[in-house]
Amino acid sequence: MSQPVDKKIEDIDADTNSDKFAQLVAEEQNHDIKFRTLSWQKTAFLLLTEYICLAMLALAWSYMVLGWVAAIGVTLLLSVSTWYTSYVCWQYCMKHPHVRDIVDIALQLSGGNKFVGEATAVMLILNNVFLMGFHVLTGSKILNTLTDHSQCTAVFQVITAIVCFIFSLPRTLNQVSLMGVLSSLAMGIAMLLTLIYSGIQDHPGYGYDGNWPTAGATVVTTALPMATTFIAGTNAVLNITFLFIGQILYPSFIAEMKNPKDFPKALAVLTVAEIIVFFIAASVGYAYNGQYSTAPLIGSLEQGWMKKSAFAFVIIPTVVIGVLYANVAGKFIFRRIIKDSIHGYTHTVYGWSIWTVIQALLWGVSFLLGETIPSMGDFLSLMSAAFDSFFGYIFWSLAWFQLNKGNYFSTPRQTIYFVINATIFLLGLFMLGPGLYTSMEAIIADYSGPTNPAFSCHDNSL
Repeated sequence: MSQPVDKKIEDIDADTNSDKFAQLVAEEQNHDIKFRTLSWQKTAFLLLTEYICLAMLALAWSYMVLGWVAAIGVTLLLSVSTWYTSYVCWQYCMKHPHVRDIVDIALQLSGGNKFVGEATAVMLILNNVFLMGFHVLTGSKILNTLTDHSQCTAVFQVITAIVCFIFSLPRTLNQVSLMGVLSSLAMGIAMLLTLIYSGIQDHPGYGYDGNWPTAGATVVTTALPMATTFIAGTNAVLNITFLFIGQILYPSFIAEMKNPKDFPKALAVLTVAEIIVFFIAASVGYAYNGQYSTAPLIGSLEQGWMKKSAFAFVIIPTVVIGVLYANVAGKFIFRRIIKDSIHGYTHTVYGWSIWTVIQALLWGVSFLLGETIPSMGDFLSLMSAAFDSFFGYIFWSLAWFQLNKGNYFSTPRQTIYFVINATIFLLGLFMLGPGLYTSMEAIIADYSGPTNPAFSCHDNSL
């Protein structure tokens, strides 16, 4: 008879597989390059690096579109659902110690189906490369803002891509986690400066309806604003949703932990930080800027010196977060090429050459994407709608069903969990449908107007 899950899978599998993880750590002791070295504290740094980012300064815009009640409700719901799906992700990784990335998760969920594995591999690489391209674009926007457009935008994108490539050369997440500390601190300072400036300035400088006071005096709304359309409202919800979804990297983090059983500690740190930081960024930003809230909020600041001093700190997380996604994507490709040979864990010329070429190619493609796509943000939303529905929700509902097979209705508690996970699955499908629709509508709108040519000198500063 199967084991009732009310005895807790994490207790059964985490304890049962602790020896297996310890064995994997021991196997690396004689390796030049050791991967399974992350403590739960450093894993928390990686999680914070992924989430404490420029995107959180777009939350005020979402609050403007949705109003206080709906926006706060969406934020709370996503906080809880993200913690839960992330916890299931950890449970699944503990059940299957051989898992090293999201592609291994897909293969395990599908019973080793090669098509599913290859499709997930494509999604992983596309997702990460598009995010890297977005950070190349963001880097050029920061440098244009700081220097008053002293160089062609393409030049600034080249500079950003080269810097990101250099910092992507370390091969372990343990090394990236150290960069993550600085990234989170810098982004925290950028957020605080933006909110402080929003409070001390006489009025916002700019909104999407024009410069102040084109849209009238600053106002905030409690209920859903009458002017909010279905597409605008859906985009606002998805904007918050995409900020919370980052589980595509979690299996890679867990695979490099010294003791993966401690991952829930890192997850708890992240969840508390998310709730506090996101609410502060969204509520204070919206309260001061109202209908003039932009994405990111730095664009709403009145004075140029305010924008420059706040935006300057964003350059660090722009580089480090790009490096984080490059590391995970690069590591997947690297393992495909060298397989289980000594080049994967020994300092060989061949191994380092392959790794360097992979990173150069990833950042080269990212630069080209950032240059050739007119609205990188909209294409990123399209990728997020297509992929995050799986990586944020569908995968983990399926993981729960697989972990609890035969015990779906064994107790009232299990029945509740069944309903929760079925709802999560449907939520993923909802993201896939309306998410793709609204993203495509935004892209069509962008292409209907004038677009900037590739490799141009156009000014994209705030």
